[in-house]
Amino acid sequence: MAPQNPAKKHKFVKAWMQEHLNDPYVQEAKRRGYRSRAAFKLIELAERDKLLKSGMTVVDLGAAPGSWSQVLRERLGPAGKVVAIDLLPMDGIAGVAFIQGDFREEEGLAALTAALGNARAHLVVSDMAPNLSGIDAADQARSVHLGELALEFAVGHLAPGGDLLVKVFQGAGLPEFQRQMADHFAKVYVRKPKASRDRSRETFLVGKGFLK
Repeated sequence: MAPQNPAKKHKFVKAWMQEHLNDPYVQEAKRRGYRSRAAFKLIELAERDKLLKSGMTVVDLGAAPGSWSQVLRERLGPAGKVVAIDLLPMDGIAGVAFIQGDFREEEGLAALTAALGNARAHLVVSDMAPNLSGIDAADQARSVHLGELALEFAVGHLAPGGDLLVKVFQGAGLPEFQRQMADHFAKVYVRKPKASRDRSRETFLVGKGFLK
């Protein structure tokens, strides 16, 4: 592999920083106190597909740094419950039960179930993404696998009629994953919110009406 040109790398980083600072979603996130611009993806998706109602119980998978949990806490009202989990640490959010752990492992799953009070969730959301290797096929496979893990969790923890919102990358494996979701939900929609950058391969699948 040829060594990377430092000047070219610096130019790319500088261009990315300039774009980031001028991004209206970044500026609006700062103004409204959201931890990242991703908050606006959830806001748009939730409004379009009527995902959030006062008093709901919601699980936020891969929650750090916490912008989705912030939106959930705002929109669910005082009677709502938000349980968030991530491998990474996350600064606390008032009214959000956060678990630093892995929901795929027995310990993390037990902590999450205990935080739910053994109740079932009305909505599961996942903004999880793999650590990118730069190898498209590998990154795509990992993205779909994370989606499958979120679906598996949702199938085990959603109340009948509940919903699932999950991020995956566009590419190989996505149609098959969409069919997997269709086995468990009355309707499945593919969404690309405006706050998602055009060059990004991320897309969101919304499963409505869990078939328990």
